Amino acid sequence: MSILPVAQMGADVLKHRAADVVDFADPALPVLVNDMIDTMFSQQGVGLAAPQVFVPKRVVMFFVPPSRNGGDEIPLTVMVNPVITPISDQQDEQYEACLSVPGLTGKVPRWRKIRYSFQDLKGNRFEREAEDFHARVVQHECDHLDGTLYPMRMKDMSTLAFVDVLQAEREKAGQPKAEVVD
Repeated sequence: MSILPVAQMGADVLKHRAADVVDFADPALPVLVNDMIDTMFSQQGVGLAAPQVFVPKRVVMFFVPPSRNGGDEIPLTVMVNPVITPISDQQDEQYEACLSVPGLTGKVPRWRKIRYSFQDLKGNRFEREAEDFHARVVQHECDHLDGTLYPMRMKDMSTLAFVDVLQAEREKAGQPKAEVVD
């Protein structure tokens, strides 16, 4: 297993739709996933998409720590060829960050509740529902598969900030630390 380089905003691989995975017997697929897991944890992320490690395939992974999900953990999930469907008209705007946009954060509107389907590494299909932070992480990671980075979804660019500056300003104002999705 290896820690892979992470593509940063501006890299061509992050600008295009990733290709569907069609060969689930490809021995490179589980190797890619294991390397992505190592990379995600080494970067202290909660999600990672294959295009972020310069592989234009529709593969993402994420986990939701208990501290961000009302005490319940969503374990590491690897999704191949995921599809998202909003199941609520409600959206929330929260700060997000991204391993491909290091050091920055901004408020991004996302569907509060979604249904998502995906295949596992063997090609089996699964379907789940998610809300709040869980839904936000899935949407953020799947955006990478379509060449979308979170700043492209922001409605108010005045919320774009360096994470450390935002946290210092909030501390100075006596506000709690901003929860940042990364």
